[in-house]
Amino acid sequence: MAYRDSFYQYLMTQRDPDSTDEVAQFANNAQHDQTFPKQEQNYEKLSDYLELNASYLPSMSVFDRAYEMYQEKMSY
Repeated sequence: MAYRDSFYQYLMTQRDPDSTDEVAQFANNAQHDQTFPKQEQNYEKLSDYLELNASYLPSMSVFDRAYEMYQEKMSY
């Protein structure tokens, strides 16, 4: 199986401190989350973590959108 970046690795490519885009803001905030599961690729495990620990995430729909973007990027 081909190597795939973790979701966190992908998310870090979306950082932009000047952007008002929700995914960029999510990435900016996740960068400072010391306990973020940085090696994780699994949607359910990431979702569980974020629901319990990511007070900086205004809505899980932001994560859903970011995860969709991640899956599209990793599919080729």
